[in-house]
Amino acid sequence: MSATPTLTDGIHLILKHDCPTCVLIEPVITQLAASGLQLTVYSQDNPEFPAVEGVVDDTDLAVSWHHKIETVPTLLRVEAGVETARIVGWERSQWEAFTAQSDLAPGIAEYSPGCGSLSVDPKNETELAFRFGATPLRQRRVDFAAAEDEIEAMYERGWSDGLPVVAPTEARVLRMLTGTDRDPQDIVAVIPPLLEPATVEQVAINAVMAGCRPEYLPVVLAAVKAACTDQFNMHGLLCTLWFSGPVVIVNGPIRREIGMNSDKNALGQGNRANSTIGRALQLVVRNLGGGRPGAGGIDRSALGAPSKVGWCFAEDEENLPAGWPSLAVERGFDTHDSTVTLFAGHGPSGAVDQTSRTPEDLTRSLAGRLIATGHPHQPSEAMLVMTPEHQRVFSDAGWTKQQFRDELDPLLILDPSTAMVSISGGDAPAPSGTPKFRPGSLMIVRAGGNAGAFSAIIEGWIGGRRGSEPITTKI
Repeated sequence: MSATPTLTDGIHLILKHDCPTCVLIEPVITQLAASGLQLTVYSQDNPEFPAVEGVVDDTDLAVSWHHKIETVPTLLRVEAGVETARIVGWERSQWEAFTAQSDLAPGIAEYSPGCGSLSVDPKNETELAFRFGATPLRQRRVDFAAAEDEIEAMYERGWSDGLPVVAPTEARVLRMLTGTDRDPQDIVAVIPPLLEPATVEQVAINAVMAGCRPEYLPVVLAAVKAACTDQFNMHGLLCTLWFSGPVVIVNGPIRREIGMNSDKNALGQGNRANSTIGRALQLVVRNLGGGRPGAGGIDRSALGAPSKVGWCFAEDEENLPAGWPSLAVERGFDTHDSTVTLFAGHGPSGAVDQTSRTPEDLTRSLAGRLIATGHPHQPSEAMLVMTPEHQRVFSDAGWTKQQFRDELDPLLILDPSTAMVSISGGDAPAPSGTPKFRPGSLMIVRAGGNAGAFSAIIEGWIGGRRGSEPITTKI
């Protein structure tokens, strides 16, 4: 924290040129300066204003910030090094009493309220808090050479996922930390594969780099915590040759509070929260845990997928029909809870059916597409993202989500004549009646635009103890 600028005994006036009240009282200031009053004038934005001698340049706002100036003009009285009184704005009788002067600028208005100080302008306050305040940041500062391009420099240092990242300046990180009331040095999780403890501050740095806004930070923190559990097994997901990465599904009020998209293009680009939250999680894993692809990296995916960059979307809860609980409610949470669910997945793959008009027909159609997930003769993991047009076929017929599941499950039994299961690295015939998906593992989410008779399948990695188990965490 920088030292508070010392004010000498006397009267101090803080103002700015970009303030009609301050311009209005320039004759008052000229009159006071000529009176022999022990007056010091500070200008927040133009040291040549007002037109009197000795104006102190406060364009760095040090005096204004340290002395908590909220409105200009402000008059301070300092006696024996201590502020003893202050007034704000312009009111002739107040100023005359404060300065022991009479007939101050009788030709101007009696009263004018003043303007907001630049030191409390939202555009400045975070930067000033870092510059002058007690900063909570502990991470090492990296200074680039004057000729270095920030984006290129961060890429060369390996901090990027291949796309440009936002430079995590102190001001940006402090602004990001306003999104949570947690202590910046709280440990969020131990990040694989290096098993490095990650603090809230470190996660915030990567959230800045990903392009997040401060209000997204609680979602990112919850996603990081969930990803680093044994249940989700982020380490194993990094090491597999398969495609998958963490897919983040958000439920609850926070979806609307931060402006997430669950409508058209919900699984795609165009929405800042959707696009950056999943990316922030991946940057944390990369930059703090060392989970990188390429030569010498632990991410061994043979092909990868866009979910390796980051994938996050919200469920369309507002339009769920009766009897169709949200993903979070199905997984044991309240409708008022904000949650993140992580699923190890990739895709999406389309499930098109523009002809089925009965729930029975559409169930068979979706089952035929789901049975082919991964491999048509082997068990797999998946999430079904159902669009409104498909869901209407069920809701119009009065089907509940459980009724759909009850009808679907018998259709997702592997053909015993061709089914294979993996045993100790090899394949063996599957027992009769082997389900395509582990009981209860197929998650069903509603999202997407109102038109389009096709849903999506997000294919997954292996589940259970050998793979990744979906996890839902309260934000």
